Order: sequence, then structure tokens, then C-alpha cells
Amino acid sequence: MMKFIDPDHPFYRPLWIRLLIVAVCAIWTAVEFYVNLETTWGMIFLAVTAYTACVLIIFFKPKTTVVEDAKPDDPV
Repeated sequence: MMKFIDPDHPFYRPLWIRLLIVAVCAIWTAVEFYVNLETTWGMIFLAVTAYTACVLIIFFKPKTTVVEDAKPDDPV
């Protein structure tokens, strides 16, 4: 399955970046609806906003990185 946004990427770890992306999408949705009066583009960006909100905020589960202790090689 193709991911449009990879939530496991380290770029999306800080909450403020995820909120900023969703906010920019929402603002652009409002621009298309109310300033440009374009309902088609407004609906497209509304879907983009809903998708980013779901992926980056609602269903976001950060991966926990497991660091294994370095084990020295056993002499034979």
C-alpha cells in the first residue's frame, strides 16, 4: 500500500510540525472556499486536510526505537 505521508519519518516526530502541516492545509482549504470561491479545489483540500489530520494527529503512533546493547565478540 502506498503511503502519501510516512508518519514514521523523523521529520514528523515533533507535535508542532504535525500541527503546522494540518493548519496550513486547513488555511488553504478556507482560502479556496471563501477567497477564490472554488468549491472543487476546496473539496480537494478539505480531503487533504482530513487525511493529514488523521495520519499526523489522530492515528499517530510514534515508533519506539529499540537500541540493543553492543555485545563484545566471544573469543573462541
